[in-house]
Amino acid sequence: MQATRERILKILKERGQATVKELSEVLDLTTVTIRHHLDTLRREDLVAAPDVRHRKAPGRPQHVYTLTEEASDFFPKRYERLIDFMFDEIRSHFSDEEVEEMMVRIGKRIARSITISPSAGLEERVVVAATFMDERGYMADWEKTADGNYRIQVANCPYEGVAGRHSEVCRIDQTMLRELLGVSSEEIKRVASPPRHCIYVIKPV
Repeated sequence: MQATRERILKILKERGQATVKELSEVLDLTTVTIRHHLDTLRREDLVAAPDVRHRKAPGRPQHVYTLTEEASDFFPKRYERLIDFMFDEIRSHFSDEEVEEMMVRIGKRIARSITISPSAGLEERVVVAATFMDERGYMADWEKTADGNYRIQVANCPYEGVAGRHSEVCRIDQTMLRELLGVSSEEIKRVASPPRHCIYVIKPV
């Protein structure tokens, strides 16, 4: 991303909101330039449409800009340490079997949140699943292979930083896919694929 637009996003993140004039003063750029960058960020769904702020004193109203919910993905999150603590606490109270069951229940809950027609065929379900994962940052793609199987490849697993220490977390996506695709555990398997990719192979019944 262009450096000036990155700085605008960071300012809006820190302040919560800002006017064109305020951004202009902080960045030492003309208001015309600031508006150009804001228009670009709005097209990218990172900055919301401005709210109008009426002045108490005479003068033209000001337009106040804020970030969209989508902009939160621009800022890095570090959840690995928190998840480590959570799993340590969970394991101190539950058995391995109970932790596994907990991950399965989470996967089922996610699957129930995804809208799909009950009459949808397997390929349509694969498309919905891959799209759902891709929209949530998994960088997921799918294909139908020559042997008639389907593959969903994930290039950006959200659990990558913790899966090595807490392999149970992988059960969430495995269960979600199994429930959504309507296949049994025998018809879907996860295989490792360097560099750090996950591939789910789905075998039609």
